[in-house]
Amino acid sequence: MITLIVSVIVGAIIGSIAGKLMDNKRMGFWKNAFFGILGSAVGGYAGEFLHTGGLLINFVLSVAGACLVIFIARKITGRN
Repeated sequence: MITLIVSVIVGAIIGSIAGKLMDNKRMGFWKNAFFGILGSAVGGYAGEFLHTGGLLINFVLSVAGACLVIFIARKITGRN
């Protein structure tokens, strides 16, 4: 249970950072948290695929994954 809570908090932080990087002003906290959690999963899989380790690299990959998820969501919905 504590892992889920920590994942949501970290995902919200990552989503907030990715939202700022992607100039994602229209989305609120919950959508940014959702994209951050999805982006963390994408970044985690990329880290495993690339055999990387370390907290900073995983954090950067998670933010990059969240940016990718936001980009894909924008393309699917037709929003800029």
